[in-house]
Amino acid sequence: MKKISTYINSYFSTILCVFILSVGCSAWASTIAPDNPASLFVEGYTGQLSVAPGEDVTFHVSSGAKKFNVEIARLGAKDKVVWSRKGVPGQAYPVPEFASSKGCDWPEALRIKIPNDWQTGYYKVTLRVEDRGGKFTGRGRRTAESSCFFVVRSSNPGKDTKILLQLSTNTYNAYNNWGGSSLYAYHGRGGIQGNRVSFDRPPASQFTSWEYDFVKWAENNGYTIDYAVNSDLEFRPEILDHYRLVLSVGHDEYWSTPMRDSLENFIAEGGNVAFFSGNTCCWQVRSEDNGRALTCFKENFYKDPVYATGDHTLLTSLWSHHLIKRPENQSTGVGFLWGGFHKSHGQFMDGSGAFKVHRPDHWIFEGTGLKRDDEFGAKNTIVGYECDGCELEWRDGLPYPTFRDGTPKTFSVLCTAPSSWHPGDCEWYEKWENGRVGAACLGVYTKPSGATVFTSATTDWAHGLRGGDPEVEQITKNILNRLSK
Repeated sequence: MKKISTYINSYFSTILCVFILSVGCSAWASTIAPDNPASLFVEGYTGQLSVAPGEDVTFHVSSGAKKFNVEIARLGAKDKVVWSRKGVPGQAYPVPEFASSKGCDWPEALRIKIPNDWQTGYYKVTLRVEDRGGKFTGRGRRTAESSCFFVVRSSNPGKDTKILLQLSTNTYNAYNNWGGSSLYAYHGRGGIQGNRVSFDRPPASQFTSWEYDFVKWAENNGYTIDYAVNSDLEFRPEILDHYRLVLSVGHDEYWSTPMRDSLENFIAEGGNVAFFSGNTCCWQVRSEDNGRALTCFKENFYKDPVYATGDHTLLTSLWSHHLIKRPENQSTGVGFLWGGFHKSHGQFMDGSGAFKVHRPDHWIFEGTGLKRDDEFGAKNTIVGYECDGCELEWRDGLPYPTFRDGTPKTFSVLCTAPSSWHPGDCEWYEKWENGRVGAACLGVYTKPSGATVFTSATTDWAHGLRGGDPEVEQITKNILNRLSK
């Protein structure tokens, strides 16, 4: 019995020791946090929207890695990497509470001088980081990537071409909700709409949605184009002196008064403009911080400090607003109040996406073979997303402007397609006519100066170029060839 008792005591002592050791080890282990690696990220923005050869561009980067890599490529018919660097020192910086409206204020991480041989164009900056995860756990190759951009202007404006493409960078910024807010509520933090947006934050470029398609087509067809950005029309208006034709492509929605003044002066002096765009010059903005921020109160115009002054010239709302009294039609020939949506926002979702031809004898149709009432562009939905129009009256099956909405007296409506606003987008405007159906109005007007202004009246014209639509291509060639001379 004594041996059995000794054996039992020994057995339970061993079990107790194992239990104590196990609990102790668990308790000890629980006090040691696993080395879960920190999040890996890299984001940045450039300190300049456009630069010329010989000027500096700065990069402001926040990174979860100690080093990041940079690659810069010009986007065109053939994308070309022009510069790269590995191992740039990185550091993570906080995101300020008002980053959307006032910027990030991140310090300069890198600066380069634009070489003299860099071609004018849109330059995409790709930022990359990589690591191997944690030391003991969370191991494995991890990567993160983001991008920003800048535009290189010509070192000799107008020397190699008389065509200037100004990119819709104001619109890029208006839709950018990085930091929580854009000029829209639908994707803002808490559904809140901002009224001021900064360029000093990681961008959300729209270049690849429209302008890229136009650029690739133009370069593949032998056209040389110089580049600028929206704000160059405001802060470098003298750039227009070197060109015969200024282009707007895609979604060129947000314009300041100085921008419009510059372009309208250009037209008054005989310069030509082609708006291969829609929803063009819809909202007035005010540039602030030397062009590094935009203010626009839109439908909340009564909150704009300008409203209380009684002088509504610079009120940041619709250019067609009755308080501003400067409808975009005066510049473009058409406006969004008489246009709207086609195959978007629930409007004409069963639409053809095509234009109907009304006046086929006009020079823009040369070489197309199009006849009256023919339609073109349906395959690539060239009438889509957002469209501009003018107030029309119909006589003998043909559309004529009423000229009551600011449309120039010489404007000729060459094609139309039905469009309309979504009720939620227009009913805030007290002079809106409920139930009104508009039309995208492709057309042309001329000025006594000899200037010609064309509008495609749709954001998606360039999609026809991307898809190789023969009528869209021929019309575009006719316009570029005639108006750039």
